[in-house]
Amino acid sequence: MKPFTAQTFTIPALKGISAKTIEEHLKLYQGYVKNANTIFEKIDECKKDSEKNAYALGELMRRFSFEFNGMRNHEAYFASLQGGAAALSDSSQLRKLIAGTWGSFDAWLMEFKALGLTRGIGWAVLWYDNADKRLLNSWVDEQHLGQLQNCTMILGMDMWEHSYVADYQPSGKKNYIEDFFNNLNWSVIEQNFQKASGASL
Repeated sequence: MKPFTAQTFTIPALKGISAKTIEEHLKLYQGYVKNANTIFEKIDECKKDSEKNAYALGELMRRFSFEFNGMRNHEAYFASLQGGAAALSDSSQLRKLIAGTWGSFDAWLMEFKALGLTRGIGWAVLWYDNADKRLLNSWVDEQHLGQLQNCTMILGMDMWEHSYVADYQPSGKKNYIEDFFNNLNWSVIEQNFQKASGASL
């Protein structure tokens, strides 16, 4: 199978989140890409005798979802920090849909930030539901437990400890969340929404 290729990201100086944290975080992302490719190779080997290697194949497939989602989640995360912070325009279709869904943009933001404070490691995610053409928030455990079927990630906030502990300490999760939004390039999130929904900006 065609191997996955690690993307490159140009991330400017960020408020609160150090260049060292981003550097180390990108190494973890590259590890997900490498591991996804390694699993593909192992799967090809095991398929030569799928009956004998049935258990190993099952475990490899299970592990693949973790590595693959880790790769894709991080690509969305790092892309959202490229290009410098940019606000979401009051006239944007995404902002209007958020406000229509939650009553106001601020009400959504409060809910999403609270979601980020969920105990444990994982991701706070804003999804576009491709079936009902609506927005949803959810928590994803680790990288892959709780992904919503037939939904596209519009915004993903990494809440694994490696995202913030070096800069904020374990007690600083709330400050990290505030700085994440201070650094967020909403034009990227708009593009994600446009691509998922087919909306014209």
